[in-house]
Amino acid sequence: MRHIAIIGSGPAGYYTAEAAQKLWGDGVKVDVFDTLPVPYGLIRTGVAPDHQSIKGVSKRYEGTALSSNVRFVGNVHIGSDVTVPELQQLYDAVVLATGAPNDRPLDIPGSDLANVFGSAAFVGWYNGHPQFAGLAPDLSGQTAVVIGMGNVALDVARILSKTEGEFTGSDIVGHALYALMASKIRRVVIIGRRGPHQIMMTPKELGELGHLARAAPRVDPADLPELGEDALLEPGLRKSVTHIRSFAAIPESHFADVEVEVEFDFFAAPHALSGTGKVEAIELERTKVEAGRAIGTGEFYTVPASLVVSCIGYQTSPIPDVPFDERAGKFANDDGRILPGLYCVGWARRGPSGTIGTNRPDGFGVIERIAEDIAAGLLGPGGKQGRAGFDELAAQRSLDVVTFRDWKKIEAQEERRARDGNPREKFVDVGEMIRARGD
Repeated sequence: MRHIAIIGSGPAGYYTAEAAQKLWGDGVKVDVFDTLPVPYGLIRTGVAPDHQSIKGVSKRYEGTALSSNVRFVGNVHIGSDVTVPELQQLYDAVVLATGAPNDRPLDIPGSDLANVFGSAAFVGWYNGHPQFAGLAPDLSGQTAVVIGMGNVALDVARILSKTEGEFTGSDIVGHALYALMASKIRRVVIIGRRGPHQIMMTPKELGELGHLARAAPRVDPADLPELGEDALLEPGLRKSVTHIRSFAAIPESHFADVEVEVEFDFFAAPHALSGTGKVEAIELERTKVEAGRAIGTGEFYTVPASLVVSCIGYQTSPIPDVPFDERAGKFANDDGRILPGLYCVGWARRGPSGTIGTNRPDGFGVIERIAEDIAAGLLGPGGKQGRAGFDELAAQRSLDVVTFRDWKKIEAQEERRARDGNPREKFVDVGEMIRARGD
């Protein structure tokens, strides 16, 4: 019997558990650890609350989680409750699937002003992550600035622009919905260093922006390259740019009846934020693209900004005793191998890139490498204690472990709390989650 510990219960973690099952069948036992008492990581707290079809992938993970040889071990903090070296003593292999939960720093003057947030924090606020539930962004100003040209920036802009009715069927948490309905924001500016041909936004998400009830996207036609140049783009990007062109074709008269304008400001690099205590404006430098890179032109201008959300990428959290690549913001690894018996997968391995589905081949790949190392005799003959050893350690340290059966009780309570037409009302406090387990 082989024993594997997976740290992180998001897509990468559960795809890795699925791969272990498919390879070894009943010859493996897998424990999936998470700091929170609830599973699914990015699916629960990262995917936009109005994208329920994407969140539906959790049903696949549930099938794996309910298997007899896979166990969810929630409410256990790796590094303080139990260390990675301790897990390595108990399990044949330890796989870090912790994702990239931290924002890349904006790193410009004024980024420490109030009402400036990274996207992990802001998305976590409206998605009910316990760490960010108390964020309380001030939405009383008129202009929000969203920095970034990926889907997360689109998510933030869309959430800031929707009507209450458009959130029906979503699982946006109540505290965020109430704040958004009282919002005075009437202009959302999406800032990108480069132009339409360099965006990372996908067609589906861009298309949603063109069908909002009270908002409309605005693009300056002068920012568009020659139409013939679109033919050189790969098909997905070409579809995205087609949406951008359709936004640029919206007549000016249309905006007379629009409550919220979502404005794309291409070829603009953040230079500094300013304000007295709280952010009031952002200074930008006009750029040009040379060999795919944004180059500053020396032309500066200022845009009002009562709220700033930086969507410029994520980085992994370091864990004691695990080599970490500070520059890349991920664990130091060679194709998923960190140290003998210690591996990483997903964003923790490659950085924040790809889609949720990208983690499936990644999970299967790391299990193949573990199998190779077992065959080469690098992981010993087996016979480690695995979950029995962890359970003994947890009892010694009085850890309050949350199981998948406990999670199903928490989930049932969230579903009972749901507003009409919505799938659930999430608990946003760890203590409330654990109490709900016992009801």
